[in-house]
Amino acid sequence: MDSLTSHALSQAAGVNQQTIRYYERRGLIPKPPRTTSGYRMFPPDTLRRLPFIRQAQPLGFTLREIRALLDLRMRPGVSCADIRGRTREKVSEIQSKIETLRRMEAALARLANRCRGRGPVEECPILDAMDEGGVSA
Repeated sequence: MDSLTSHALSQAAGVNQQTIRYYERRGLIPKPPRTTSGYRMFPPDTLRRLPFIRQAQPLGFTLREIRALLDLRMRPGVSCADIRGRTREKVSEIQSKIETLRRMEAALARLANRCRGRGPVEECPILDAMDEGGVSA
């Protein structure tokens, strides 16, 4: 496959050209050479990177982490164990976030249960608890 213009790349990958420019600025795809008329000509392997980036984002990987994964793919001596390690780190991070969210949920539920939902706002037990620092997640 020959090099692709940004328009052809965006069409083939199903992303808009601004996304391609953004990924280029963030170092997720390499800056392509330009033709004499100024068109950016992306190498064919860029087409492989774009779906990878789009799949990794909803899994919780940051753009920095995605760039690191892409870099590992190109580094000699890297094995699947290295990628698995990064993935397990992400799983651990997500589990920690889930625990934090569960504590937040429980704290908010306790606050909501204290409130009858009637009376003036000046007597709201939810606001009082927050004022007094009596809330812990």
